[in-house]
Amino acid sequence: MHIDLRDLSLFSLIADTCSLTRAAERNHLSLPAVSARVKDLESEAGVRLLYRTPRGVALTPAGQSLLRHARTILGEVEQMKSELQRFGEGVQGSIRVFANTTAVTEFMPEVLATFLSAHPRVDVDLQERPTAEIIRGVLDGMTDLGITSGPVSADGLEVYTFSSDQLVLAVTPGHPLENQDKVRFAQVVEHDYIGLHQGSTLQHFVDQLMMSARRRLHIRVQVSNFESVCRMVEAGVGVGIVPESAARRHRQTMKILIKPLDEDWALRERHVLARRGDSLPTYTQALIDSIMNHPGHAASRSGHRAGRLPSG
Repeated sequence: MHIDLRDLSLFSLIADTCSLTRAAERNHLSLPAVSARVKDLESEAGVRLLYRTPRGVALTPAGQSLLRHARTILGEVEQMKSELQRFGEGVQGSIRVFANTTAVTEFMPEVLATFLSAHPRVDVDLQERPTAEIIRGVLDGMTDLGITSGPVSADGLEVYTFSSDQLVLAVTPGHPLENQDKVRFAQVVEHDYIGLHQGSTLQHFVDQLMMSARRRLHIRVQVSNFESVCRMVEAGVGVGIVPESAARRHRQTMKILIKPLDEDWALRERHVLARRGDSLPTYTQALIDSIMNHPGHAASRSGHRAGRLPSG
């Protein structure tokens, strides 16, 4: 099957406008030329991609599938162009990192500030992704490195453990759980909960806990970051599970209480992931070293030896 990038771009435009005519106008093509290219595309795919309607066109299920792939491919092409342009401007390397919510919001800003200062000609593309996508991205070569928390079991990975991540419950003074020394997850589900946005690694983890416990949290509000969770907790909207590092930092400016979670899963090891067998550029290895040796990880690393774990 041969599909031209220009055809993918045209098909994406047709999907956005729901019109062959408007797509033709924006691409400076005649309507017959656009229709012919769509027919060629359908012939190459071997399936119908568009329904013709009185109001324009609509995507068939096959067309919707093609659109998802087309947008991914076109996005990757634009990313490639941007990276190549940066290389032309003197950049010597680029590193893509898929990381969980805690890494993106809690320690990678400080790590990258130090790393990028020492490597001014290296760019870093840091993207927040769920754990499954992080692992798959490393294995498939979609990302150079991954950062996760919790157990990792997959063939083909180099796993470097660099610190631990303690999850705690944030509550407001006067809350019914205020006098509890430790809190079980079964107690958390009895109260209104402040969740993170869908797609957040931590929220996905909490969703899995609910499925395992066959209980449902009453999620009153979903927000985008740990600071917003703590703000909502302070306002009395509900309780929230956050990393201890975030809770301690925000407790300095907010009236919240930190309650340890009496659960084995509350203490999670943090890992940097790379694909086994890959020969990493020196600057990528330097970023791994920067993460492993970041001063903020020293305390949480006590009792743990950072290094490669067996995977699989």
